[in-house]
Amino acid sequence: MEFSIKSGYPDRQNVCVAVGVFEARRSRFTLAARQIDQISGGYLAEFLQRGEMEGKLASTLMLHHVPGMTARVLLVGLGKEKTYREAEFRKAARAAVTALDAAGIQTAFLSLTADDTPQDAGWRIRQAVLAAEEVTYRFDRCKGKKPPPRRALRHLALAVDSRERALGEAALFQGRAIAEGIRLARDLGNLPANICTPEYLAETARDMAAELKLDCAILTPKKIAAEGMNALLAVARGARQEARFIHLEYRPPKSRGRPLVLVGKGVTFDSGGISIKPAAGMDEMKYDMCGAAAVLGAMRAAARMALPTPLVALIPCCENMPGGNAARPGDIVQSLSGQSIEILNTDAEGRLILCDALAYAKRCKPAAIIDVATLTGACVVALGHVASGLFTHDEELARALTQAAETAQDKLWRLPLWEEYGEALKSGFADLANVGGREGGAITAASFLSRFVDKKTPWAHLDIAGAAWKSGKDKGATGRPVALLCHYLLQRAAKRDVAADKAS
Repeated sequence: MEFSIKSGYPDRQNVCVAVGVFEARRSRFTLAARQIDQISGGYLAEFLQRGEMEGKLASTLMLHHVPGMTARVLLVGLGKEKTYREAEFRKAARAAVTALDAAGIQTAFLSLTADDTPQDAGWRIRQAVLAAEEVTYRFDRCKGKKPPPRRALRHLALAVDSRERALGEAALFQGRAIAEGIRLARDLGNLPANICTPEYLAETARDMAAELKLDCAILTPKKIAAEGMNALLAVARGARQEARFIHLEYRPPKSRGRPLVLVGKGVTFDSGGISIKPAAGMDEMKYDMCGAAAVLGAMRAAARMALPTPLVALIPCCENMPGGNAARPGDIVQSLSGQSIEILNTDAEGRLILCDALAYAKRCKPAAIIDVATLTGACVVALGHVASGLFTHDEELARALTQAAETAQDKLWRLPLWEEYGEALKSGFADLANVGGREGGAITAASFLSRFVDKKTPWAHLDIAGAAWKSGKDKGATGRPVALLCHYLLQRAAKRDVAADKAS
């Protein structure tokens, strides 16, 4: 989709103008709606006074013949004025784009903010772009018979005050880059496991590195073994698809700081291995690489935005399959960190490939580490499909990620990581076991990962098992938490700019 910034009143090239209406105060509109009401001789106010639209949040109504207007007018409910904040803006924008797209309108102007609403112009532009891309996303790559072309929304002009035009243009650039990263993550997640293999993820990283001038190294099984990442290889042993380990680096010009390391779980299909999963819903285990997809998406967006933060992406990739050579319950492997692990459940494989990646991350001398993984069903039980789980011992990192989640409207909830939970991981035969029972499963999984991170390095684990994809009629990858990671990176860049200003 194409986007543009528009200051002032929309021109006649727009086929439709989408404007906001507040609930309970029918004469209270966004600026563009007030302008239309004046042009039409009070038509909107009279129309609303008849009760034909109440302004409830995310409600929409298309008006085809507004006096003085050549364009159609889409009224969008903004809800109660006192409670119209970030979440409400996002819902209203989604509703507007959904209505515009369903009506076959190809060019539209969007203005959903009153004069005194608190959202800044940059945030509004980014969120409008992300909402529009989310609504209009389609995945039909694997269909032999392509759906017929349809009239759909192609260009959206976004309203911004003339005094904030430069800010709006910068935010539009950022929004497009983040949307591009989310689209990559969704496309990778939606591909079937016979296409999106470990080698396919590696090729995606290579192609992205060549396009965006990143540094990329791909480790094959022989090199992975030479590095000592035996936990990763133990998971991959039962599969015919070979494991890959992706090391991707983004180095902005003139940056000498330590990198932020993003680690993504890349299990391209998870059967559970010898501890095989139930057949029902196993097709959704192609989504077990959504952590890897999110990290690749965030790297792509960061490079597009030319952010000043150096980044490293580490992505262990494999399939988890049963077979004559597969790891068995009771097997013991020595990880890259030197710690031995008793594999009590082969379906707790994500932590095994991540622990080697986290140990490898120490070589990058990271400023901080964030790992992203569809790790546990227990996190889905705890948080459902609304929020990702956050685990960290670092208070500053927890605050920054929580703030980024709120800004991005990509929900995150912190769960405890107390030492007592680690007691469940004791093993009589190895340094630790890979599972600790059903109780507190998401926490014991995070506790396991914490054993492989240098205590002096800020580290956070994001369990995205409930957020990474949807089931049912809307089945598909969501692209979360690319937006969260990107807004966290934008926050780091803003702090760097503030520090530079103070230093000068």
